[in-house]
Parts: sequence; C-alpha cells; structure tokens
Amino acid sequence: MKENNKLADLTLEELLVKQKKAKAAVIGLGIVMAIALIILIYLALKNKNYALLGVAGGSAITLLPSFIALKQIETEIKSRKS
Repeated sequence: MKENNKLADLTLEELLVKQKKAKAAVIGLGIVMAIALIILIYLALKNKNYALLGVAGGSAITLLPSFIALKQIETEIKSRKS
C-alpha cells in the first residue's frame, strides 16, 4: 500500500513514463525467464533429473511482483483519466 501513496504523488506524465519502463522491464525479464525455463525443462528431461521441473515451475512466480506493480500503475493512470 505504500507504493500507492508514491504513485498518487506523481504527475500523469511521470506515471506514463514509469508505466513504459515497467512494461519494458516485464517484457525483458519475461523473455529471459522463458528462455531459462525452456533450458531447465530440457536439462530435466535430458538428464532424467525431474526435480528440475519443480524448480522450473516455481521460478515462474518470480515475475508476479512485477506484474502487480505494473497493474497498480495502470490502475492509477485509469483513475486519473476518468
């Protein structure tokens, strides 16, 4: 909830810049994460080390905070435009 207070203090232009940067970061990290997941799944199947499949599935959750922050920024922008 502290982030909402910070977002409320920013101007609309600053929010748009922050949204653009957050989207770029989520897309970049998502691409890197997808490549890492593919490599982990390949190695798990090749080496028959199926414990890596659990690591691959669990590591996808690491992007969740980034998505939440991006959604908060988008919500603040929508509330100001209406």
